[in-house]
Amino acid sequence: MVELGRIYWTRQGLRLAYSAVMVWLALSLVTALMPQAIHIPGTSPSTPGEVLRGLADGVVAAVTLPGLAVVVLGILAAVVNSRDVRRRDPVRRFTRQQRREGMVRAGGGCELEVGFGRRCGRPAEHGDHFYPWSKGGSSSLQNFVAACARCNRTKRARIPSPGQQQRLERRRREYVTSATSVSVGERQPLP
Repeated sequence: MVELGRIYWTRQGLRLAYSAVMVWLALSLVTALMPQAIHIPGTSPSTPGEVLRGLADGVVAAVTLPGLAVVVLGILAAVVNSRDVRRRDPVRRFTRQQRREGMVRAGGGCELEVGFGRRCGRPAEHGDHFYPWSKGGSSSLQNFVAACARCNRTKRARIPSPGQQQRLERRRREYVTSATSVSVGERQPLP
């Protein structure tokens, strides 16, 4: 659970940082493009070439630092993505046995949550990777979640929050026998 929380909050932090830097970049660009209405008396008006050169210099100076931050965040995102690709389980699909055991464990119902943390009431049609396969989730029974078509499409390849993981484990205690593990989510180790 600690690993999933760390991964989830790291990715949320990267998204937030990227959004903040993009706003910073846009504001810097707008500020640099605003007309400079300062005219010093006694000097001749600048030629159009000088005005454009001054404008270009101002834009470059204004966007250098936020542009560098965008590049650094892009490199960080590429490193995270490449590590996810290296973690991918060579087996993409669950085995028939895992599917059968997972559906029995869920009682044939969807295990994912709908509004306010409640369990979805529709019958399960799919076996979903709780921790997405594309992000390094393993194709194991611990990472198997029974899902209806709607919940499976809605979840997509998003990493669930630590709160979603806790709520699913809490709900599982209600319908899973004590001999069966209620823990959910498993990630492949780096090779």
